[in-house]
Amino acid sequence: MGDVTPASLPPILLVLGDEELLATRAVTEAVARAREVDADVDVREYQAGSLTVGEIDEMLSPSLFGGRRVLVLRSGQDARKDLSAALLAYAKNPDPDVQLVVLHLGGAKGRAFADGLRSAGATVVPAAKLKGHRDRVAFVREEIRRNGGTCTEDAAEALIAAVGADLRELAAACSQLVADTDGRIGADTVSRYYRGRVEVTGFTVADATMVGDVPGALEALRWALHVGVDAVPIADALADGVRTVARVASAGRGSAYQLASSLGMPAWKIERAQRQGRGWTPEGLVEAMRVAAECNAAVKGGADDRAYALERAVFSVAAARRGGAR
Repeated sequence: MGDVTPASLPPILLVLGDEELLATRAVTEAVARAREVDADVDVREYQAGSLTVGEIDEMLSPSLFGGRRVLVLRSGQDARKDLSAALLAYAKNPDPDVQLVVLHLGGAKGRAFADGLRSAGATVVPAAKLKGHRDRVAFVREEIRRNGGTCTEDAAEALIAAVGADLRELAAACSQLVADTDGRIGADTVSRYYRGRVEVTGFTVADATMVGDVPGALEALRWALHVGVDAVPIADALADGVRTVARVASAGRGSAYQLASSLGMPAWKIERAQRQGRGWTPEGLVEAMRVAAECNAAVKGGADDRAYALERAVFSVAAARRGGAR
């Protein structure tokens, strides 16, 4: 953090934006810096919407016992007019032993309060959600640097493809990568670390479901959705998996090569369906086909929660295989 002195701590810190990870981190870092100046700093947190002017006066008044204080005011956009007026008046002549940290979502609500703090000289820490892909690439590279590593642009791109866009998960992945490697992160490092993760498809989900591997199917499903695989091809793959096993099972005994021409399928697909078909009953397959059709209709009909429809189908198909048809 470098040398921290009382003079280097901004008396008013405005954390502006709706990205929880960045806002939480800004508060954590502010408190850590204050503790470098005074290990016994008094840290207090308040919700702006429920504070009164009297309480504000009390918390900002000089302490009888001296010492530094950090006052964290959450949801600054909810502050009532009299409260924001009192804080803006204070901001013009703040107590050097007090650091006021105001979190504000940055939208239209309570904008005058945020603008007033800025005008009064508050130090602004941006914490807005990252809108574009370029911002996320920059975030990943900075995150790796914060953890003591270096990261190429194509490595950041590869990490986002593997982990997704959620900042908390990206931050955790960056920390883990630096801890588990020499810290020099290239695209090859990311692909080695996440090998197989990015290639999850609907067929991975369907294959695990058809052999009754529910944990494997759910992990593959959640990962596929997480890295941006659309729900429709996953539902299609599940339906195709059930249909293929049913067709191969009804074709009777015979080698994959004997059945290939009569079923109009490649031998490898028949072999896989024969393996997956072990443990299925005709009644179970009928039920599984009904479940897959229902899932397909829900996903393509714009169900409110397509991920839930797919998860329910995985459980129901596996139950049909065990003979648990509804």
